[in-house]
Amino acid sequence: MQPDQRIQLYIGSVSLLAVMIALVSQHVYDMQPCAWCVTQRMLYIVIAVIGFWGSRGQATRTKLTVWYALIVSVALAGVTAAVYQAQVASHSLSCAQSLADQLMTKTGLESALPWLFGIYASCMDARITLFGLEYAYWSLALFALIAGASAYRLSYLLRRNPY
Repeated sequence: MQPDQRIQLYIGSVSLLAVMIALVSQHVYDMQPCAWCVTQRMLYIVIAVIGFWGSRGQATRTKLTVWYALIVSVALAGVTAAVYQAQVASHSLSCAQSLADQLMTKTGLESALPWLFGIYASCMDARITLFGLEYAYWSLALFALIAGASAYRLSYLLRRNPY
């Protein structure tokens, strides 16, 4: 396995670990998620799928460039969602009819997989801390780390002489 394939496998694994931690928090410790929480779960799952898919098969420069660009894009969407949750939504009484709420309900994810994408709390109620830092900021840090690592590898691939 090439180094870039390993990196993508790690990115996929870390993303799934983030979703598993969120599920344990919800189902074991009764920390109910808001619309922005489950939207971030969805983005982590998308990153995991991209990472696992990118770690398979022959890793050409073009393939790696596409996979890293996709991961950076989705991770930046995650950064945006986490910032919005921490700075705006967590101070609102309701997330109803927000972009995240509409995304989850109109795609049918909330009703199809309620154990994973069910919205059970308002954004203000879902404002929970872990080691003194809100979950949204932990998520922001992980999305930023994923985006930064992927952007670094992407820039390396783009600068590298193809011959």
